[in-house]
Amino acid sequence: MKHPVSTVRRDRQSPSRPRLHALTGGRAGSPRRIAMLSVHTSPLHQPGTGDAGGMNVYIVELAKRLAALDIEVEVFTRATSSDLAPSVELAPGVLVRHVTAGPYEGLVKEDLPAQLCAFTHGVLRTEAGHRPGHYDLVHSHYWLSGQVGWLAAERWGVPLVHTMHTMAKVKNAALAAGDTPEPAARVIGETQVVEAADRLIANTADEAGELAGHYGARPDQLEVVHPGVNLDVFRPGEPDPGAARRAARARLGLPADAAVLLFAGRIQPLKAPDVLLKAVSVLLARRPELREHLVVPVVGGPSGSGLAEPKSLQKLAAQLGIGDVVRFHPPVGQTELAEWYRAATVLVMPSYSESFGLVALEAQACGTPVVAAAVGGLPVAVRDGETGRLVLGHDPADWARELEPYVTRPELVARQGAAAARHAAGFGWGAAAAATAEVYAGALAGSAGRRRTPA
Repeated sequence: MKHPVSTVRRDRQSPSRPRLHALTGGRAGSPRRIAMLSVHTSPLHQPGTGDAGGMNVYIVELAKRLAALDIEVEVFTRATSSDLAPSVELAPGVLVRHVTAGPYEGLVKEDLPAQLCAFTHGVLRTEAGHRPGHYDLVHSHYWLSGQVGWLAAERWGVPLVHTMHTMAKVKNAALAAGDTPEPAARVIGETQVVEAADRLIANTADEAGELAGHYGARPDQLEVVHPGVNLDVFRPGEPDPGAARRAARARLGLPADAAVLLFAGRIQPLKAPDVLLKAVSVLLARRPELREHLVVPVVGGPSGSGLAEPKSLQKLAAQLGIGDVVRFHPPVGQTELAEWYRAATVLVMPSYSESFGLVALEAQACGTPVVAAAVGGLPVAVRDGETGRLVLGHDPADWARELEPYVTRPELVARQGAAAARHAAGFGWGAAAAATAEVYAGALAGSAGRRRTPA
């Protein structure tokens, strides 16, 4: 159910009319230095592996752009190896601090709540080594970080800004078959974080409505800031997108004349790559002549509940009789990922839940249309009928029907690809960072001396 947009305090950024603010750390009310918390996944990890995904990209890109606005960022994350340095400079003005909390390896995300006390101790000890007032604000990402951020912000007497990224109640309302529900402990933890936060940054107005409807977030807490895309990395091939696509395919070993239906992301039930494979099976049963021209690359690694059966997708492809058209490729860095986007005919995102869908923006920025599920923030990221298609539900027959025109109509791909690049160009990370900095300034102005302790 969609909640009324009236619950939203205000939308800080619009792709059609981005509000770009000349904010710097020197402006009155803006933070000089913030503590950014990412407990369960490091911004240094490769997206598409383990628990690393869109949130990693979000934190890296946001931190870099905030530093460009003269706001220093120190990112606290859990150390996953004894070989890691205590701190690593990610970029000028961005420092990643590794906190020892639990065993370095073999600790899954579900076990991390037991390590939050140790993680909090590491964060507080770091701050205690500086003069009072070292951090002006805490920005936590995901509910585990929010639990640490609540305590750190209380101790330091500074505002807490929190970004959920995903919510247990939303995920549990749209579970994939065989997926594991989020535990009650997470729901309780998220509720506490919502009550404690001075500001809650939502990716879309619908997400802000979900925070209000499911968790009781107040209008004065809610701010909407759309995530961005790195337009320096993700861009169409110039000057001829068609030539760029052929060149990308040659480098990746893909046939020049194929219809390439790309899945890029973590392989887990939530992302629903199985829906794409089943849709391809339906499509080929209906149009067997398309088999010799069809390639379905799956770029990413098992994650979350997908780790229980890491080879399940390969087995499914064999069972469906489409093993000859499906190609599995491990996760890649952003530069090579942009090549996959440019090589694709269309990106396919059948997810059951997406807070926003950065992958959809990245692909469109490369001039590739997107066929996505009409869930979460994807209706904001994708313009239905203009830059791709939004599909209701997860019936493979419906997905096969929506994908068929992209396999058979090159003019549709060219037209929507050009529109997709124009649409994505309005989502630069610079605008997202400026809007986030404005949220910080508002939190600082509105929280002087006022702290809340959740029940």
